[in-house]
Amino acid sequence: MSLNHVRPWRNIYRRTSRQIMVGSVPVGGDAPITVQTMTNTDTSDVAATVAQVQRAAEAGADIVRVSTPDEASTKALREIVRESPVPIVADIHFHYRRAIEAAEAGAACLRINPGNIGSADRVREVIRAAKDHGCSMRIGVNAGSLEKHLLEKYGEPCPEAMVESGLDHIRILEDNDFHAFKISCKASDVFLAAAAYQQLAEATDAPIHLGITEAGGLTSGTIKSAIGLGNLLWMGIGDTIRVSLSADPVEEVKVGYEILKSLGLRHRGVNIISCPSCARQGFDVIRTVEILEKRLEHIKTPMSLSIIGCVVNGPGEALMTDVGFTGGGAGAGMVYLAGKQSHKMSNEKMIEHIVEEVEKKAAELAAVDQAAE
Repeated sequence: MSLNHVRPWRNIYRRTSRQIMVGSVPVGGDAPITVQTMTNTDTSDVAATVAQVQRAAEAGADIVRVSTPDEASTKALREIVRESPVPIVADIHFHYRRAIEAAEAGAACLRINPGNIGSADRVREVIRAAKDHGCSMRIGVNAGSLEKHLLEKYGEPCPEAMVESGLDHIRILEDNDFHAFKISCKASDVFLAAAAYQQLAEATDAPIHLGITEAGGLTSGTIKSAIGLGNLLWMGIGDTIRVSLSADPVEEVKVGYEILKSLGLRHRGVNIISCPSCARQGFDVIRTVEILEKRLEHIKTPMSLSIIGCVVNGPGEALMTDVGFTGGGAGAGMVYLAGKQSHKMSNEKMIEHIVEEVEKKAAELAAVDQAAE
């Protein structure tokens, strides 16, 4: 970003991990933290699933996972993979044969849950299929489906049980000379998930897939995910993330990016800095921000925009953003460009004008980035 200054107290030092490939997307190592989501369509409905994958990709999803619970789903997977603009992960539960079929259909990655995939022999068959077809794998430990012997050993789902489950399955993969895997240890309880991930990060150098599973609806799930994932990311843990919401998958992608943007770990699109509004506002801040969020969704270039209702904090915030608007009096406000006062604009024409200024600045920044490449 043009006005983003690096300061020591803002640095996050990421945990060192191996890098694997999920299709064409690198995960781990020094690769950017990727954002994932999962479709909620009937996978056998190719048109509906592909349409949802494309919408998620347009919103910024780097990787999309689809559930493959039956043979009809794995048959449909071949066409879904062919039409998808991003790598597809096949989500496998219970039936190891589905994993083999998904690998044959072109899935970039196979997600298996150690608690319900079956015996070590079945896991070995899945490994063979992954090797034969160039798939990576994710070991997906979940507090809600731990192996029976671990529940008997520990008495309940706990960080130690989750990590032991994951390490047991890492051992199986590595014993079969398979190293192209990442791992997750999800729970719906933020404390449980965070503790498990911290222990896991110390026990392996595998790339880590972060998630607070079954986090809830759009509002509550966003908050739980921001707390859980945010704290782990702040500690440098996490190579790819999925925000699990009872909502449109596109919303998961948006929330994922907002979490990463808030920590300075990934930038995409317009970061709007806006005040909550009060009696001092010179225009309707809330309505303006709602409209601008929609109008600026198409911009992918990282940049910042401040929308502040009055002159108390407006000029200060505008100094640190690419484009800014601060409410004034007499039905007009001040437009800031690159942190400096530029010109006044009436409230009536302000939205259209800001959209024009943001689009122009985004084009300039994109041209600079392209020239640098």
